[in-house]
Amino acid sequence: MDEEQLVRRVARGDRGAFDELYRRTSPWLGTRLRRRCADDDLVAEVMQETYLAVWRAAAAFAGAAVGGSAVGWMWTIAARRLVDGLRRRAREAQPPPASLVSRAAPAAEEQVVEPVLGDAMGDALRRLSPELRQVLQAMVLDGLTVRETSVLLGLPEGTVKTRARRARIALREALS
Repeated sequence: MDEEQLVRRVARGDRGAFDELYRRTSPWLGTRLRRRCADDDLVAEVMQETYLAVWRAAAAFAGAAVGGSAVGWMWTIAARRLVDGLRRRAREAQPPPASLVSRAAPAAEEQVVEPVLGDAMGDALRRLSPELRQVLQAMVLDGLTVRETSVLLGLPEGTVKTRARRARIALREALS
């Protein structure tokens, strides 16, 4: 049984399917979250909120995500919860200590891409608007499809395609 089938069973209230879904996906999800945030407490909080949301919203996925990826859907939930958690921290008077910011240990994607990008590409990427960078990160670094990127960012698929095209054009112009 794949993850999509498990989510459909969770939508019907199957606790065993939920346990199996958690067993299969929690190591992967925790690793991806830790790449973006080194605060173990925040990652644990996000994991708990994510699986609670999966339990509560499984019916919405099962009814609407024909051909969708359950893992992509779960990552979307987790990524949004992580952003919410980081925003909460930013609103608080005390930002997270520098030792908890995951820049001390670059993400695997960054370690692979950094030597290849060079200064010109890095500068071009930094000059992109945050909206275009988000789409590139989701599609290129995270390897998500247009549909998964659409769900992750809460945008229509057409907007994702347009932003990806605009980002490619901007990078091409900046590097020429």
